[in-house]
Amino acid sequence: MNSLPNLGLRPAEQCRFDAVALGEVMLRLDPGEGRIRTARSFEAWEGGGEYNVVRGLSRVFGKRSAVVTALADNEVGRLVESLILAGGVDTSNLHWVKYDGIGRTARNGLNFTERGFSVRGAVGVSDRAHTAIAQLELGESDFDHLFGEVGVRWLHTGGIYAGLSEQSAATALAAARSAQRHGVVVSYDLNFRPSLWQDRGGAPRAQAVNREIAQYVDVMLGNEEDFTAALGFAVAGVDGALTQLPVESYGAMIAEAVRTYPNLKVVATTLRSVKSASFNDWGALAWSEPTGLVQARQRDNLEILDRVGGGDSFASGLVYGLLENLGLQKAVEFGAAHGALAMTTPGDTSMASLAEVQKLAGGGSARVVR
Repeated sequence: MNSLPNLGLRPAEQCRFDAVALGEVMLRLDPGEGRIRTARSFEAWEGGGEYNVVRGLSRVFGKRSAVVTALADNEVGRLVESLILAGGVDTSNLHWVKYDGIGRTARNGLNFTERGFSVRGAVGVSDRAHTAIAQLELGESDFDHLFGEVGVRWLHTGGIYAGLSEQSAATALAAARSAQRHGVVVSYDLNFRPSLWQDRGGAPRAQAVNREIAQYVDVMLGNEEDFTAALGFAVAGVDGALTQLPVESYGAMIAEAVRTYPNLKVVATTLRSVKSASFNDWGALAWSEPTGLVQARQRDNLEILDRVGGGDSFASGLVYGLLENLGLQKAVEFGAAHGALAMTTPGDTSMASLAEVQKLAGGGSARVVR
């Protein structure tokens, strides 16, 4: 059986970029082992659901990556730009917005994140309303030029960006449509965040936005709660419990997604059971028509340092495997291994190496390397 999903990838030599993300990049402020409420100092990182994927593709997997985003032109924005550049991600499609001195018209997003430990869960406090990227107008990014003339093989965006504002939802839709016109593979992480939608119609509005964008998506990502909340699918067993569903339930969820959106070529989901903030069971599933359902190696009792960004690192490992035509089984193994490694280090973004991902995906252990 052919194990390669028929994605129709453009040849690398015809494109400047292997992957481009459309989304917000925030400044993450991390109190380390402490708590936000008691912190007196914070470590600064960059992060964002869509950006994290191409950052991993660049720094870990050696792919030519770029981000379409916007920042208010002040010292915080320039710090975020510096962090993006350190991650090896191209900033030629970063839009600078004039700063009015107090952020009344445009500002940069902040994300305070504490890691959690044992019975204390991780906590995120976002300060991101009215950011520069949420107001990016359709005409400010020439997607037809980027995808058609500059050349891009893969576009990644998702429900976090689409949830920032009505404008960002419209821009995500326009980008996906343009990518489809130019033969660019589109991946979309549903990433449902109730806080982003609570003043915009809640889950029903999120479903309306995501259902429209889903018609232009090739690779759909999300966990069972995402498929239920963001697309409105009724998935057996989803009741808010922090335990994995039977594989049959995931298979039924994916089957419904493909029936509803026959344009989908790959559907993938992480499998996470939260035993505590420090220990999770971790795995992943993926589907394509040539392969059917495939499952990554299950890692029970995975010890977690910082869970934020684990799903994004899963996505970047999966995308790498698909870009390299490794087959869906290897792609999902790369995704699950990369996500696991990313959760062993602080910050949203991965500190893993390709060699480490390859070793873990192949069944390697955590024995000391000397």
